[in-house]
Amino acid sequence: MKPILIGICSALFFASTFVLNASMELSGGSWIWSASLRYIFMVPFLLCIVMMRKGLRPLFHEMKKQPGTWLLWSFVGFGLFYAPLCFASAYSPGWLIAGTWQITIISGALLAPLFVETIQTKKGPVQIRGRIALRGLMMSLIILLGIVLMQVEHAKRLPLESLLLGVLPVLVASFAYPLGNRKMMEACGGRLDAYQRVLGMTLASLPFWLLLSIYGFFTVGLPSGGQSLQSLLVALCSGIIATVLFFTATDMVRGNMQRLAAVEATQSMEVLFALMGELLFLSIPMPSLLSWCGMLVVTLGMILHSLVSNRKPAKKLEQSVNIG
Repeated sequence: MKPILIGICSALFFASTFVLNASMELSGGSWIWSASLRYIFMVPFLLCIVMMRKGLRPLFHEMKKQPGTWLLWSFVGFGLFYAPLCFASAYSPGWLIAGTWQITIISGALLAPLFVETIQTKKGPVQIRGRIALRGLMMSLIILLGIVLMQVEHAKRLPLESLLLGVLPVLVASFAYPLGNRKMMEACGGRLDAYQRVLGMTLASLPFWLLLSIYGFFTVGLPSGGQSLQSLLVALCSGIIATVLFFTATDMVRGNMQRLAAVEATQSMEVLFALMGELLFLSIPMPSLLSWCGMLVVTLGMILHSLVSNRKPAKKLEQSVNIG
């Protein structure tokens, strides 16, 4: 249950991304700077944290062993995750992006066959190819049903172009984030903690963010002071606190794809937190009764997903492993 609670806390801080990105877009800021400044601002904070924990040398040792792996999966996990989210904020409101982002619950479950998980049997640990957990997937569909209920009447008011440009990039991000995170967990093999891994992925993704910044300088000019400040807040709340909390939770269930999917399902709470943030700080209209029903369904689905995914593997699974 502890990884689930940590996952919910991370969702609270992740939600600040959608609220602050919506605020920056409303004030005329470019998505390019919203994306790149977050990760550039993260570097000094993470360096200080890892230095105080005396973890820089082991991190650099790991990065030197697999530089290509770090560059590739950091670009996928951070670059193809956050740049599309910020791009989508230019075409859709924050609540719709937060709602669409919940597709990552299913995306994470569908990625299971790409990885090998460790199953404890009477004969000791056995590695088998991950399988899609159908019970957890059904609970994920309940969560997505709640998302649809919350967003359906708002989506009808949007032009098709805005809907596509606001949805398709988020779909890309929903696969990129869990894929990059899991691939780096697999590459590190438990030798690095969450702080080291976040710093390593941030450093490895810097070439992409610097190139994006150069593009932004020549196309939209420098960011305003207000956008820089809000990007700094995103870096602290979402980039540092939320990411470390989430990576800590996923590390706690590393090797168990069902429980990993349950931790990722806690991110559905971002919709509720983002809605509360927009109500408080951006003065959006109060949701309808249908939207509130959707929130209830999301919460129920998350609880059911957690209960189903945290059950101990059935004896049938152990038998199938022994037969193999």
